[in-house]
Amino acid sequence: MRNAFVKQLVKQASANKNIILLTADLGYTVFEDYQKKLPKQFCNVGVAEANMIGIATGLALSGKTVLAYSIASFATLKTVEQIRNDTCVHNAHVIIVGSGSGFSYSNSGPTHHTLEDLAIMRTLPNLTIFSPADPQEAKWCLAQALKLKTPVYIRLGKKGEPNLYSKKPKLVLGKPGIIKQGKDYLVITTGNIAYNCLLAEKILEEKGLKGTILSMHTIKPVNTKVLGNFLKKYRHIITVEEHTLLGGLGSIISETIVDLKLKNCELKKIGVPDTFTFVSGDIKYIRDLYGLSPEKIADTILKELKK
Repeated sequence: MRNAFVKQLVKQASANKNIILLTADLGYTVFEDYQKKLPKQFCNVGVAEANMIGIATGLALSGKTVLAYSIASFATLKTVEQIRNDTCVHNAHVIIVGSGSGFSYSNSGPTHHTLEDLAIMRTLPNLTIFSPADPQEAKWCLAQALKLKTPVYIRLGKKGEPNLYSKKPKLVLGKPGIIKQGKDYLVITTGNIAYNCLLAEKILEEKGLKGTILSMHTIKPVNTKVLGNFLKKYRHIITVEEHTLLGGLGSIISETIVDLKLKNCELKKIGVPDTFTFVSGDIKYIRDLYGLSPEKIADTILKELKK
């Protein structure tokens, strides 16, 4: 996903000299081609994420289109005051790119895990939030971010995520993407954990159960009317996110159910509990620990369907 995003960025920036990429001393093995081709549109600001947002906002207010790149936890949690007071208050066209969402940096401990960003960032006025599930969505999110002319946060994975759609998807801002359709249950997911949801659905298909999988590539804004039309069709609704259960995707769906006064929905939220993770291991191990492996997602869905 990350590589597809950067490749698309090189194309966009080559055609638009107004685009500038800032990085907080990250992106090695990723940005070399961009830097070589577009040296005047690239700046490494060093390990100074908050300063990077200030620089990005100043450039944006001067008419530039600026991308500010770092590890997702650093791009958001170390910079939230600057994002709020500099970028969002001034409604500046800064595109904050957080790479390595969720447990992507699984061995690096809680400082590098990005599990609170959606909950925090979605409270900021003027900010659009994208959380692509695969390379196709990532490229689409970049194209939308460049068009918006307002603050944007893009939450990327970095583990070589495959394409999830069987054909080129027709993606629309605020509306979920349909990865797979089925009649027995509805899974709503976001980000690179979507692949595990698709694998879980295949496990359940072997048991005769077929589900619909929606990708919430847009976390903010959300078209609640369109989302509500999906929710009304299913009794069993499951949200899956590589994020804390507080304030993220599960909360968005809960809010939507309440706001639309939907009475027949049974919602199960799968995600990370309210805790820090000090266990070290690869991402498959950490995901399994929190019920986010394909097998455990399938098992949770099966238990819900039996209720």
